[in-house]
Amino acid sequence: METKVKLTKLADCAGCGAKVGAGELAQLFEGFPAVRDPNLLVGFDHADDAAVYRLADDLAIVQTLDFFPPIADDPFVFGQIAAANALSDIYAMGGTPVTALNIMAVPEDMPAEAVREMLRGGATKVAEAGAVVAGGHSIYDAEPKYGLSVTGVIDPARLLRNDTARPGDVLVYTKPVGIGIITTALKGELAGDEARREVEGLMCTLNKAAAEAARGHDIHACTDVTGFAMLGHCLELAQGSDTCVTLYADALQFLPGALEFASMGILPAGVYRNRRYAEAEVDIDPELPLAMADALFDPQTSGGLLFAVDAQDADALLADLEGVVPAVQRIGTVGEYAGGPRVRVRAS
Repeated sequence: METKVKLTKLADCAGCGAKVGAGELAQLFEGFPAVRDPNLLVGFDHADDAAVYRLADDLAIVQTLDFFPPIADDPFVFGQIAAANALSDIYAMGGTPVTALNIMAVPEDMPAEAVREMLRGGATKVAEAGAVVAGGHSIYDAEPKYGLSVTGVIDPARLLRNDTARPGDVLVYTKPVGIGIITTALKGELAGDEARREVEGLMCTLNKAAAEAARGHDIHACTDVTGFAMLGHCLELAQGSDTCVTLYADALQFLPGALEFASMGILPAGVYRNRRYAEAEVDIDPELPLAMADALFDPQTSGGLLFAVDAQDADALLADLEGVVPAVQRIGTVGEYAGGPRVRVRAS
C-alpha cells in the first residue's frame, strides 16, 4: 500500500547503520561482572547474536531484541525489514523463532495508517517465520523506530555460536554485500527504482532457508552479518574463537552499483565507526581498491548468515544453499592464530 509519508526523511540514520559501534559497546560493558548461572549458555559477555538459557537438557530458549530507524520509505516494507533483521539473530544461533513482541516509537503526528502498515509488515514476516506476534510496547518519539524482541527454542546440542570456529574451517556467506551503501545512495536520491527493489527485497528475505539448509552439516560457528559489517563480524568470530580469518575479497558478491557508489564516497556513517573499531586487527591487501575495502566495513541491515563449516563438508553445504539463498559464496578460511592481525583481507 502506498502512503504519503516517506519514513527515511524522518530519520538521521538508517537501519543497522544506527547501531552503537562495537568498540563503544565494549567500553560501556567494561568491568561489568559476568553472570554466574550454569544454565545461561550465552550471555552479553560472549558478543554473540542472542542470549541462550537452558530450561532442560534438550531445550533452551534463544532471546534477542533488535530495532532501528527507517531504512525504507514505505512503512510496510520497513516493518518487514526490521522484523527479518530481528528474526535473523535466532537463525544465527541455530534456533527456531516461536514468539515476537513489537517495540515501536512513532511521532505523535505520524498517520495512523502508516503506523498500521509498519506493524503489518512486521507481522507478515513473523508469520512467514512460523512464529506469532504476542504483544509489544510503544512510545511516542520524534523519530520513528521499529523492531522486535524475539524468543526462539533450540536443543542445546544444536546450538551455533560465533566463538567456536576451528582452524581449517571454510567461510560461507549467503547474501550480497553493500546494503548500507545502496540504501545511503537511495536516501540521497542517487539510485533508482531498480536498486530500491533489489536491496529492499534482499533485506526482506528471511535467513530461514539458509538456516534450514545448514542443518545436518558440520557447522562449527555461525553469525549474521549486520551493523558491524563483514569485517567487524569476521573479527568477532576470530577473536572469540582464538583463530585468524583470511577473507578473499574477489570471492564476495557485491550489490550492483555498491562499489561505484563507494568510489564516489557515498558511504553510511557506520562505515567509519566500523573501520575505527576493526582496522587495528585487520590487514588489508594494499592492492585492494579502497572502494572494496570500504564496502567490507559497510553496515548490513538484515544481512546474510556467515558459516564456519568443516572443510570436508563445505562443498555439500554450498550445494544445499544453491538456489535457496540470495547468494552462495565461499569467501575465506579460518586458520591458527600466531599473533598479528586477526583478519587478513586478500584481493584474490
